[in-house]
Amino acid sequence: MKVRSTILRITATALSAGTLAWIALTGGATGGSGPDGLATKAISDEGPDYAIEDFAYPNADKILAEQKIKLKRGNGHILLAPCTGAPELMEVFSHKNEKVCFRVTGDKGYLSLELPAVFGVKGNNYAAQVAMTTGTEEKTFPVEKNSWTAVGETKDEQGRDFMLLEIRTSK
Repeated sequence: MKVRSTILRITATALSAGTLAWIALTGGATGGSGPDGLATKAISDEGPDYAIEDFAYPNADKILAEQKIKLKRGNGHILLAPCTGAPELMEVFSHKNEKVCFRVTGDKGYLSLELPAVFGVKGNNYAAQVAMTTGTEEKTFPVEKNSWTAVGETKDEQGRDFMLLEIRTSK
């Protein structure tokens, strides 16, 4: 008899604890009160706002106005830099903008831009390629590491103007 009453007490305690836990988690049978009997309600139907990265190039409008270089978006690993002649810089030559330089960081870089009349690129120690367009035709040119590469007009048999649209790099 003693064993049976102990089992009944343990079972009753477990059922009571389970019931209380269920009430606490579900808000009880009424659905509107918490475990302390107070009414509960949602503070907001919407969650908090999230910062969503659009990868737009910072200060692009100012750079366009001052330097006539349209930088669109990227992953932050190819950045416009002053042309100092440093070997780690990628240099892009254009009839419209003369020389434009970029500092490359990280394992992989991406930059979308519009730079007209590009005819040459001096690579750095990254593997790189540039995507360009003339009219409706698009071409991709590999850029040699630490060397000058003819692209666009100088590589085209017809000598057409090419606009630089994209730079991709990898370590």
